[in-house]
Amino acid sequence: MKAKSIPIKDLCMMAVFTAVIVVMAQIIIPMPFGVPMTLQTLAISLAGVMLGAKKGAISTLVYVLLGVVGAPVFAGFTGGLGIVFGPTGGFILSFPILAFAAGYGAEKNNKIWLWSGLVAGVVFNYLCGVIYFSVYTSNDLITSFVACVLVFIPTDIIKVLIAGLFGVKVRQLLLSKNMV
Repeated sequence: MKAKSIPIKDLCMMAVFTAVIVVMAQIIIPMPFGVPMTLQTLAISLAGVMLGAKKGAISTLVYVLLGVVGAPVFAGFTGGLGIVFGPTGGFILSFPILAFAAGYGAEKNNKIWLWSGLVAGVVFNYLCGVIYFSVYTSNDLITSFVACVLVFIPTDIIKVLIAGLFGVKVRQLLLSKNMV
């Protein structure tokens, strides 16, 4: 059985988006309950939309794995298992699914699928993050929802809009240049 190789251009695009996620994760606004507001979820959604489901998810998975092994890629230049198994671990672990959902929607070349994929990815990220935060902090789900989601909804709506509008335009450009 012959192993399937990944084209160099795809590897390069995935590496670029992994780096973009790392950079955008450092743009943070500290929040009172320990879950910072960052631009990494925007970068993850963009990776999915621009690269597609599989490549966007792989790019994001590489980002998560870099953080797991201790590279300072998470918000505030942190990394390691302590962060992944800390209060924001549920969000971090669900990032590849967020990218996959956004990319899956974008690949359908249909606005309903695109927006559904983006929203589904964010909702899944919220669910994983809230449940994990609730277990980690021994808070009830309502308290965890208020701490981890409620204050982020307005900015996440903006992030989804940017990923959906800007990301699709760049995806079309990348596809026209045969880069994705």
